[in-house]
Amino acid sequence: MKVGIGYCNTKNSFEAGKTAAASAIGTGEIDKPGLVLAFCHHQVNAEDFFRGLRSVAGEDVPIVGGSAIGIITNSDLSYQSFPAGIAILQSERLVFKTACAGDLEQDERLAGKRLGEDLSPSTNGKLLLIFYDSVKSPPTAATPLVMNASPLLIQGIEEAIAPSVPILGAGLVGDFEFSPTRQFCGYSVASQKVVGTLFGGDLHHYCRIMHGLTPMDGVYHTITKKQGSFIYEVDGQPVVKLIDDLYGNASWRKQVPVKRLCIGVNHGDKYGPHEEGKYVNRLITGVLPDGKGIVLFEPDLDAGTEILFMLRDSVGMIESARNNCLALMAGIENEGKKPVFGLYIDCAGRTAALSDTLHEEASEIVRIFNQRNIPFLGFYSGVEIAPLLGKSRGLDWTGVLWVIAEG
Repeated sequence: MKVGIGYCNTKNSFEAGKTAAASAIGTGEIDKPGLVLAFCHHQVNAEDFFRGLRSVAGEDVPIVGGSAIGIITNSDLSYQSFPAGIAILQSERLVFKTACAGDLEQDERLAGKRLGEDLSPSTNGKLLLIFYDSVKSPPTAATPLVMNASPLLIQGIEEAIAPSVPILGAGLVGDFEFSPTRQFCGYSVASQKVVGTLFGGDLHHYCRIMHGLTPMDGVYHTITKKQGSFIYEVDGQPVVKLIDDLYGNASWRKQVPVKRLCIGVNHGDKYGPHEEGKYVNRLITGVLPDGKGIVLFEPDLDAGTEILFMLRDSVGMIESARNNCLALMAGIENEGKKPVFGLYIDCAGRTAALSDTLHEEASEIVRIFNQRNIPFLGFYSGVEIAPLLGKSRGLDWTGVLWVIAEG
């Protein structure tokens, strides 16, 4: 297997695509591209970048990916100006089948089902990699940010593809303002789409989820009033007032998303030791314009759900990234296999800019990959998707590391 990585940060989007593609082909010694994974910031013109990639990579290779807040490679990490990055994969042992489905903002489940139906004739699929538009409608002064729901999307896919096929991927976001995003759909550029590539053939792959949230006080609360992704009451009390009391002031209401506090659901021992891998967490997008409720990234927490308020732990986040990456590498190497490519899907909230850290958490993973001379591509996302506790799920404030190995 050959993998080439390309990166560019320049205003001319067409030239950025050409430069990134030429760099990937050169560094990976690619002569027959099989798949291009490509991501670019909102300020990069997606259509021009796509055309630049196509002019170098060729007309036949599918290009999948889309908008990203920032790019991470073996040598670069940036979410400023015009970052764009790609990986080109070439392998005679792997099989790639790509499809896409639209009208995501109308019905996430139906879009997922159509995608799954297009891919389901491939009976040897071993993993599905998907990218979709996270933003259903951007925030305005009068309306809150509304996200496309990953649980409904995954549900639709699994109606057509066996749940035994793991789903990895991301809900894409192009900047910190949640501007409308773009998707690279194989052979076109579009919005409000989900694009998926089903991997088959001789595929050895591994996944690890990086965390870094800890319960604020260990006190369980119950959602008592909600609608969709809006939560109005917890324990029969207005949730906004409850969070005011936790902060000691109302300054958090101005944050989109809220920087320090998340909502967590513990799927492990309720009163046992904290196990970060047993939690599913949800970011708080912000407060409703009328101040009567909060908005979550996902609508899957129903009334009656027990939750904990979770704090973002910057030190724990960096330790989790380092320790989980090292453990994953050790496990692969103990099986006698050689990692040949890593893709890191990293929540944009984990950037140093939003985590109040001096050190980029993703640089811990880059360092480990560079020590082993493994090609690496990462990008900053809105939602991360990976198997957790036996089910493919949409996740928040996590990093999902996916590694392909040979041997």
